[in-house]
Amino acid sequence: MLELEDALGRVLAAVPAPAAERVPLGQACGRVLAEEARAGLDLPPFDNSSVDGYAVHAQDLTGATLQSPVRLRLVGKVAAGEPAPGNVGPRECVRLFTGSVLPSGANAVVMQEDTRIEAAESTEVSFLDFVKPWENVRFRGEDVRLGATLAESGRAITPGGLALLAATGYAEITVGRRPVVGLLATGSELQEPGAGLAPGQIYESNRFALAALTERVGGVPRVLPLVTDVLEPTRAALADAFRQCDAVVTSGGVSVGEMDFVKRAFQEAGGTTEFWRVAVKPGRPFVFGRWPGGKLLFGLPGNPVSAVVTFLLLVRPALLRWQGASDVSLASCPGVLVEPLSNPGDRRHFLRVKVDARGKVSSAGAQGSHMLSSLAGANGLVELPPRTNWPAGAIVQVLRPD
Repeated sequence: MLELEDALGRVLAAVPAPAAERVPLGQACGRVLAEEARAGLDLPPFDNSSVDGYAVHAQDLTGATLQSPVRLRLVGKVAAGEPAPGNVGPRECVRLFTGSVLPSGANAVVMQEDTRIEAAESTEVSFLDFVKPWENVRFRGEDVRLGATLAESGRAITPGGLALLAATGYAEITVGRRPVVGLLATGSELQEPGAGLAPGQIYESNRFALAALTERVGGVPRVLPLVTDVLEPTRAALADAFRQCDAVVTSGGVSVGEMDFVKRAFQEAGGTTEFWRVAVKPGRPFVFGRWPGGKLLFGLPGNPVSAVVTFLLLVRPALLRWQGASDVSLASCPGVLVEPLSNPGDRRHFLRVKVDARGKVSSAGAQGSHMLSSLAGANGLVELPPRTNWPAGAIVQVLRPD
């Protein structure tokens, strides 16, 4: 039985090198960059106004107050998106708007709230306050310089990153290709939701959770038909799944029962089992194997909590690495236990917990591997080492699946 770190190391070592593809920027959010993105221009690309107001020489307004305003001659107007007029001379001003190019000669912008125009057709503006040099001016390149690194290869593109790429002129970007992931559930007791249930049958739920988790990390889920606990249909279903997918994630049929056929069917269909059983709870019966052509099998337990936990710990990192991600770990945050947690067993236990906005951590409910209610109520996992008791008030790290 492998320790989690050993199992994950072997999984990641088997993931094929990422393939790259070019996509429109509008389709790139969440995708993993396959190239270093560099700025093709300064941002902002020119000195501009941060407010609606007037471009001036700051020294012309020395001593200006509400009681003793300074009058300047209005010589032009520049809307956002228009080129700047000629030089602004002494005792002159130019009407600007937020984002307008700062005219040459000007070294500050006065907010319109600090000005007054006596008549609609007046060619003079009264300034009711002084201004410091370069006040209300956004400088060329103060945000990003030409040639600066915007994002490194291996990083997922966030909404903010998407805006930065767009602002610097990117219309498309090179990203890692998304792996197609077949989701196969085995079990003669399983029925599709909405169908009638015969005695002894249950509705299948794992594929729904696994499809959502796959999509969340950039994989392309392909939900496949249910498979009964019979060797030949299992073998045929696996072979068909690998024909159409880069990786196959199964749930159920990977333990040692006489109706567990996934390992045998996989090997008979042409795959090679690398390992099975990982020293974690829930989720010990986990199968990992290779299929010709660089394709991979992830055989998850059938219990829903075990399937989700092993996906998060072992499949999620592989799908991210498949796309070229440099960081494949789950996000975590510190929290404080509001109740004691205990693990008397000999395997590390990943407990479902709830963490609130104040960082208070509590159990999400009963921790049995079949308990969907506590899985639905959880927003994190806490790893508890073997034979460990943590008291209320202990500081813990909460793994956040989202």
